[in-house]
Order: sequence, then structure tokens, then C-alpha cells
Amino acid sequence: MAEFDTLHRTQAGARSAAIDEGLRAYMNKVYGLMSVAMLITGAVAWVLANMAMTTDAAQAVAQIGTDKYLTQFGALIYTSPLKWVLMFAPLLVVFAFGAMINRLSLQAAQGVFWLYSALVGASISSIFLVFTGTSIAQTFLVTAIAFAALSLYGYTTKRDLTGMGSFLIMGLVGLIVASLVNIFLASSALQFAISVIGVLIFAGLTAYDTQKIKLVYLQLANSDQEFLGKAAIMGALNLYLDFLNMFMFLLHFLGNRE
Repeated sequence: MAEFDTLHRTQAGARSAAIDEGLRAYMNKVYGLMSVAMLITGAVAWVLANMAMTTDAAQAVAQIGTDKYLTQFGALIYTSPLKWVLMFAPLLVVFAFGAMINRLSLQAAQGVFWLYSALVGASISSIFLVFTGTSIAQTFLVTAIAFAALSLYGYTTKRDLTGMGSFLIMGLVGLIVASLVNIFLASSALQFAISVIGVLIFAGLTAYDTQKIKLVYLQLANSDQEFLGKAAIMGALNLYLDFLNMFMFLLHFLGNRE
């Protein structure tokens, strides 16, 4: 009987160690996919912004600041109807991606994720025209530190964050509605309130989504690798959106405008 108990404990310990090792590998994959997506977004945004700006008045079609002008390319993507395409294309792609991911191969799903991150980079590239490069870098660093702390909390906490997640998602819906309304109102006070609430919502969602990603793996650990791979991509997408939105809202507070 003692030998049976010892064997049982040994087998249980081995299974637990295997799950822990698999979970670490899975989380590393999620964070790796998210990091690559952020690099693509940043690179596309920086390249397009530099193509859109010039300090040579002779090559400019419009002035946007002291010794800063829009090139013909900049005028095309920021002042023509093409700006609406850049604004809404990421939204259309992410909705289509969520609906189609089960029908896509793992490689195709990853490719769509990279495409989406590039489109987001194009849609937010104007921040390099509005804010100084130093303030963008500082805000990114602050966001990275906050994100790491919140994600670590979500990964390690024993508290069930499901209830908080439901509340935050309801708040997110309200935030989207308020943002759409403010497009027409153009209220600076409402924009300030939206930014404050937005930072708080996406800070909470970072912890919630991290815990959810962990729980998904624990529930699906015995699934096939392609299914787990797609789950990792969706987890990376959620964390990517949490980071990006927290960064954009913080930029309204910490960013120095040109």
C-alpha cells in the first residue's frame, strides 16, 4: 500500500511538472507573438510617419508645425478619404479574423495576425506627427512596465478575476459609445474622462486576459498542437490590444505635443 501511494504521488508530481513546463512554454509563445506584433506595429507606424513628413518646404504640400510639413504621400494618407480606410481597416480585419480563425491553418492565422498588426501601425502612425518622439518612447516604457506588473499579477493571483472581467467588458462597451459620441461633440473634458477610464479599463483587462489565457491552457493542455497554437495567437491578440490601448490612452496624459 505504501509503495502504491508513493507511486501515485510520483506520477501526480510528474503530471504537475509537465503541465507547469507546458504552461511556461505556452505563455512564452503568447508573449513572443505579442512582442513581434508590437514590433511590426511600431516599425510600420514609424516608416509611414517619416514618409509623410518633411522639413523641406519645397517638397511640402501642407505645413503641420514649425519646420514640419506634409509630403504628398502624407497628404494622401492623412487628409484624403484614404484616412478612413486606414482607420477602419484594422477593425474589419480583426472581426473577420475572430470569425474565421477556426477555418484557417495555424500559419494562415499567424499571417493574418501580422497583417492586422501592420494595419494598426498604419492607422496610428499619425502619433509621430502629433507627439514628440521622446514622449512617445517614454510613454511606451511606462506602459511596458505597467503591463508587465499587471500581467504578472493576472498570472500569479489565486483570485478569480472572471467577475471583474465581465464588469470591465461592460465598461469597454460604454467607453466605445462615449468615444463615438465625442467624435461629433469634440469635447476636451469628455476626452479627458475617456482617457482616464480607458487606462483603468485596459489595466484591469491586462490582468484578466492573462489569467484567462492561463486557464485556457490548463483546460486545453491535451488538445492538438494546432488548436493550442491558434489559442496562443488569440491570447496574444488580446494582450496586444490591451497594451496598445493602454499606451494610446496614456499618451494623452504623458505625450508632449509638437
